[in-house]
Amino acid sequence: MIGNFKVITLCGSTKFKEDFLETQKRLTLAGNIIISVGCFGHSGDVEAMSDETKRMLDEMHKRKIDMADEIYVINKNGYIGESTKSEIEYAVAHGKTVRYMEDSA
Repeated sequence: MIGNFKVITLCGSTKFKEDFLETQKRLTLAGNIIISVGCFGHSGDVEAMSDETKRMLDEMHKRKIDMADEIYVINKNGYIGESTKSEIEYAVAHGKTVRYMEDSA
């Protein structure tokens, strides 16, 4: 928490850009500080698609998880890719709460 505000890092496939933006807005208006992705590689941000840049962004996202109280997984239609799975495992290993956009059941 920072002051009275919970810090939440958004995780999920960058192909769900519109869901990221909607979730960011909704959670912000609910009184949370939101940390999100910096670019959407799977939604047309070609700068994010090189292997070297992807590795850097994946590492950077783990630091964003470190700064958060919890993560919020954007798992549209139940989809969780390998990078997101790794982020969830990292968050759990570091004692972060994990919430999901959609129930996984």
